[in-house]
Amino acid sequence: MIQVRRSNERGQAHHGWLNSNHTFSFAEYYDEKNMGFSVLRVINEDRIEGGTGFDTHGHRDMEIISYVIEGALEHKDSMGNSTIIKPGEVQRMSAGTGVRHSEYNHLHDQTTHFLQIWIQPQEKSLAPGYEQKTFFGSDLSCSDLVLVASKNGRNGSITINQDVDMYAAKAQDAGEKLLKTYQHRHLWVQVIKGDVQVEGETLQAGDGAGITGVERLKFQWSEGAEFILFDLP
Repeated sequence: MIQVRRSNERGQAHHGWLNSNHTFSFAEYYDEKNMGFSVLRVINEDRIEGGTGFDTHGHRDMEIISYVIEGALEHKDSMGNSTIIKPGEVQRMSAGTGVRHSEYNHLHDQTTHFLQIWIQPQEKSLAPGYEQKTFFGSDLSCSDLVLVASKNGRNGSITINQDVDMYAAKAQDAGEKLLKTYQHRHLWVQVIKGDVQVEGETLQAGDGAGITGVERLKFQWSEGAEFILFDLP
């Protein structure tokens, strides 16, 4: 079974300095039919104007992942982390018992484009945590799915406090892959660039799709395609 969420069906928020598209209900956008998918609670595609951003604010009991597409995202938090996240990097912040942070466009003359992803943790009231890793070079340019986050941090991925595997593909060439999975698992595909075909559906930039009840999933993608796959409980 596949559930397609087209780009133009998403919620929108325009604040002048921020242009955001919400795959699931978020902030002032509410859609009772799209409250999340399995433990995947938020996928926001954000574009932040140069020199602007989110002032310091708080989170708790959520695994928050930032995936930068273009530009550079400046992050500071109450755990003492102060970093710049660039394309090819993945950041995970575990809010746990509570953390405060700010996010700004590090560049003053161009827009920063990124995905903000929230995943519900397996346990509440965990200690806050932070991890960031670069997947440049042969990793994301290999025209294949690359594991960038997992519960146990296997294959060099960042760790996440949930039974989730997050893959990213930034294909130089057109390609295809057959992914083996289990009928009880839930899969979500989020397309960033190019065309991706899955379960008979063609997905384009901004489109997402949830897939359930399959034991294998065949992907086909166009040259230059970029997308993320979540394997969820």
